[in-house]
Amino acid sequence: MPAVSKGDGMRGLAVFISDIRNCKSKEAEIKRINKELANIRSKFKGDKALDGYSKKKYVCKLLFIFLLGHDIDFGHMEAVNLLSSNKYTEKQIGYLFISVLVNSNSDLISLINNAIKNDLSSRNPTFMNLALHCIANVGSREMAEAFAAEVPRILVAGDTMDSVKQSAALCLLRLNRTSPDLVLMGEWTTRVVHLLNDQHLGVVTAATSLITTLAQKSPEDFKTSVSLAVARLSRIVSSASTDLQDYTYYFVAAPWLSVKLLRLLQCYPPPEDGAIRGRLTECLETILNKAQEPPKSKKVQHSNAKNAVLFEAISLIIHHDSEPTLLVRACNQLGQFLQHRETNLRYLALESMCTLASSEFSHEAVKTHIETVINALKSERDVSVRQRAVDLLYAMCDRSNAKQIVAEMLSYLETADYSIREEIVLKVAILAEKYAVDYTWYVDTILNLIRFAGDYVSDEVWYRVIQIVINRDEVQGYAAKTVFEALQAPACHENLVKVGGYILGEFGNLIAGDSRSSPLIQFDLLHSKFHLCSVPTRALLLSAYIKFINLFPEVKGTIQEVLRSDSQLRNADVELQQRAVEYLRLSCIASTDILATVLEEMPPFPERESSILAKLKRKKGPGNLHPDLDENRKERSVNGGTADHSSTTTNAKVATSPTPSTDLLGLGSTIATQNSAPPASKGASLLVDVFSENISAFPVETPVAVGPVADENFSSFLPNTPQVAYANATLPTAEEPEDKFVCKNNGVLYENQLLQIGLKSEFRQNLGRMYVFFGNKTSTQFMNFAASVVCQDTLQAQLNVHAKPADPTVDGGAQLQQILNIECVSDFVDAPVLNIQFRYGGTLQNIAVKLPITLNKFFQPTEMTSQDFFQRWKQLGAPQQEVQNIFKAKHSMDTEVTKAKIMGFGAALLDGVDPNPSNFVGAGVIHTKTTQVGCLLRLEPNIQAQMYRLTLRTSRDTVSQRLCDLLSEQF
Repeated sequence: MPAVSKGDGMRGLAVFISDIRNCKSKEAEIKRINKELANIRSKFKGDKALDGYSKKKYVCKLLFIFLLGHDIDFGHMEAVNLLSSNKYTEKQIGYLFISVLVNSNSDLISLINNAIKNDLSSRNPTFMNLALHCIANVGSREMAEAFAAEVPRILVAGDTMDSVKQSAALCLLRLNRTSPDLVLMGEWTTRVVHLLNDQHLGVVTAATSLITTLAQKSPEDFKTSVSLAVARLSRIVSSASTDLQDYTYYFVAAPWLSVKLLRLLQCYPPPEDGAIRGRLTECLETILNKAQEPPKSKKVQHSNAKNAVLFEAISLIIHHDSEPTLLVRACNQLGQFLQHRETNLRYLALESMCTLASSEFSHEAVKTHIETVINALKSERDVSVRQRAVDLLYAMCDRSNAKQIVAEMLSYLETADYSIREEIVLKVAILAEKYAVDYTWYVDTILNLIRFAGDYVSDEVWYRVIQIVINRDEVQGYAAKTVFEALQAPACHENLVKVGGYILGEFGNLIAGDSRSSPLIQFDLLHSKFHLCSVPTRALLLSAYIKFINLFPEVKGTIQEVLRSDSQLRNADVELQQRAVEYLRLSCIASTDILATVLEEMPPFPERESSILAKLKRKKGPGNLHPDLDENRKERSVNGGTADHSSTTTNAKVATSPTPSTDLLGLGSTIATQNSAPPASKGASLLVDVFSENISAFPVETPVAVGPVADENFSSFLPNTPQVAYANATLPTAEEPEDKFVCKNNGVLYENQLLQIGLKSEFRQNLGRMYVFFGNKTSTQFMNFAASVVCQDTLQAQLNVHAKPADPTVDGGAQLQQILNIECVSDFVDAPVLNIQFRYGGTLQNIAVKLPITLNKFFQPTEMTSQDFFQRWKQLGAPQQEVQNIFKAKHSMDTEVTKAKIMGFGAALLDGVDPNPSNFVGAGVIHTKTTQVGCLLRLEPNIQAQMYRLTLRTSRDTVSQRLCDLLSEQF
């Protein structure tokens, strides 16, 4: 920066500022400012031409007056004239004034643009920097239209100085944020990406920020940046602090650049190239290793810089979700921060571990820290940290620790902050319901919730417990006995009265044989709470009373006296009065048979998505799809890889299963059709809801018939939907996601700064259903939203995909669901493309991403004995029926992880079949509409050589090759 000469001190400005500071009152200040404004105005309008110094001084005074809060309506032309000066200080003041006071609608904008163009073409680095700073500071659409094409040319020019390149990159970043539709890199893309190789780290830092933003908008155009980012990151993390002396911050080499590079890599899936992927893994391992080293300085700046890089590296590891060793190491590293004295680190550790808990590879490692998290819940002073602890307990919960976690949450609920009580109640209700093998425990848990935090128990929660009790015969007697005992407390919350009234009205007869809970005692107990309750609860109790008349004829007279009382028949509330009159007349004129028919026990409720879960999603807000989308993945890890298969069993099997479904979104549940409503099976999923107000918001499914005729299966599985008009998929697609989803059905498919796309899917024989969730991450509504599926060329005859229409608008911060129904007609290789179009801020956004529908999704596991397996293996011995692949292991050769992947692939893992116990053997059947293809596989690991040999034998050569290709990529 040029030095300021002694004559540039502007003594007049200093005197004016001193006078303002010495003013004793606001009036004196205004008087002095008005005097100065009059003087400046006279100078500008005088006949004598002002020199550059005087213009600069007066413009500075106007700028100072504006910053004091006064309006300035003149002097703009003088500021524009300063732009043509050859003196740095005068040009600087001119640009400063324009950046602060000139708006995009000014008549002077064309003059300003001409001055900026002159400076950009001057090749004077100082003047070029001033012009670029002005463009970025104003950042208007007019500026973008004038310079969006010029700035990239300056950025990539070979003779541009490093300081100008930095300014140009940041200027372009600003224009992209304000007018993204005008910043089109086009021919400059490759040269901008190669700025990551620049020798000047300042240029690399600025370019990384720009490329990250552009990659989020157009990932396909900038995917070559991955290899360069990995190479640059590798050089940074492997260097000593002295190697990058100018960019070392408290013994940490280039921490800001490292963080930016790690964020750039989070825009893409793991690199497909083995060498790049290995180098990135080494970088991440080095960062984790350095975090374990003793600190080189005791100053907080050192630890902050070091931890910033560490947490961003962990975010990348979580984003890739493909390296079990790194995920476990990251979890252990975060575990060390759970007891750190710094509150921010404890918060970040808990937040990151919430995401790790949803990974199949790190869930078990997260569970080892359960005692530490529980202790944080009890002893942490900061409420935000306690809330993250609650979130982590919820995320790490599974069947093995559900009772412990629910008990701890209930215990904490009595002393929890009021701001998070409702969320804790919802999470306890969901966990108790989801992992309730013993339904008496579930009933006890919900009643305890009402006792400890009745005011925070929403209607959805007590609706649920009633629904569960009605749908399950084995718990009805226990529920009636438990609520009867709970109602005997002197003070009961009104929600407990509601539950008690409903359950005793339906099932009070199950405990009436005990003299301590005779019909009259039950009625007196309920009626003793009547006068303390609100009108809706009183209405419910009146319904319970008329139910008692049907259940217990001996109390009919007592109940009729209550209904005849003036307090009921002449009640000021119309609803209560009407109920009392109608129930009284019904009990008097109806015969016993009619009463029994009208007041018979409630039938089981049809099934639907849990409204408790829906409420928790609304409370937590959009943009975080992971916990719900990854439930099945977590279950697979916990249960040894079987959850995916159990969730896709036929409804005939579900009906006899005593275990509640873990399917939060109801993908495996059977819904009654509109034309007929048969009773729900007693073993059906707990996660159903008849009380939800917005019934149409949830998918209405039809039972899947289990039979050999594929056409009938398909017609019952897929309701009639309008045919989507497909366009040719000419848009650039995101990185192919098949590898990531081959062994799992749920997860985040695509994400940028605007939109997150999540999937939850299930497949049964040759049919499948996929739920696609579109999350609006912004605060602005998406308009003209449309999502369609395209099957290219031969895939149209091999795969049928029907997409239900999606709503045309997605509110800011909201989530939209679309259902895809899938039929496999014959074996296939390609994947269908999901095309998304919408308008954001007036700009049309186009996204195309391949759907992870692969052939193995239609794999049904088959159990076989050793004799049957080898007999079938010999029958499939023709050369064209076998495909074999010998390949290098890409991941750690962990036995449990390998088992989980084979079962996630769809095959049944056959233990004790292969003579070599270290080998893995699997069997299954690929179901298509036209045929069924039997498949046998054998995976032989060589740990010493870090190699695998995979052999597949099927009755169709194309199936063998495709399955071998898919499975090989997983190891």
